[in-house]
Amino acid sequence: MSKAAVIQRLEKTQLKKDIPDFRVGDTIKVHTRIIEGEKERIQIFMGTVIARSGGGLSETFSLHRVAYGEGMERVFPLHSPRIAMIEVVRQGQVRRAKLYYLRGTSGKKAKVRARVTQRREYVSKNAQFEEEAVMPEEEIKEEIAAVEDTATTPVAEAETAKVEAPTEETAGDNNKEQENASS
Repeated sequence: MSKAAVIQRLEKTQLKKDIPDFRVGDTIKVHTRIIEGEKERIQIFMGTVIARSGGGLSETFSLHRVAYGEGMERVFPLHSPRIAMIEVVRQGQVRRAKLYYLRGTSGKKAKVRARVTQRREYVSKNAQFEEEAVMPEEEIKEEIAAVEDTATTPVAEAETAKVEAPTEETAGDNNKEQENASS
């Protein structure tokens, strides 16, 4: 076995498997283990990914954030044992592999557009709920048939006949109203 093959096998054992899928432009939180004396604590660094470089065990990513009016940047090794967890807060849509132009910007210029795929997933979830709320055709047909059955009963027909047949008094009043309207 060659030296390169032995090194690759050793690197494979040290690669992390719980890394979320994130790209350049995404806003992420990196939970970093910090050891102070005998104590260990976790510190969170949140920022926009401006670059990813390398591959394998030596892959790194750079985060940029503005805190207290000053821009700061930090480079993290992706497979470092010091990184406890990586959390994707927001997905961004960019058309560059490196976002170094964000370094000197502030305010609206430093914003990254959100990726549209999140919105489509959200809409499709709502569409599923709307489809469930709609009644099936069979239930609608049964309700229509039930309403038609009640309308054709003799009692219902007698009530409609009473309402439809005008009396002589109301017919006379209607004629007077029509004469007043025409003059």
